[in-house]
Amino acid sequence: MKKHQILLLSLLFDALGYLSFIIPGIGEFSDIIWAPVSAWLMTKLYKGKTGKIAGVITFVEEALPFTDVVPMFTLMWLYTYVFKKGDAISKA
Repeated sequence: MKKHQILLLSLLFDALGYLSFIIPGIGEFSDIIWAPVSAWLMTKLYKGKTGKIAGVITFVEEALPFTDVVPMFTLMWLYTYVFKKGDAISKA
């Protein structure tokens, strides 16, 4: 998968995580479902040890109340393709 496709998916997944803010009260409950899903998606987009660590961080960030404002997927993309300048092989 190309890095621009991964960026689009990362933006989409971060946007999905923000949906919990739309419905007050129910939003934090939806994070119970979204936290493991987002962690799994992170490990599929970003392979290896880095992807696993990011998956754990994403799970914790989504599971804790009021912390899901951090765009973890986009930050991981920036880390992988801008700061680290890698060509991480990933499959969604």
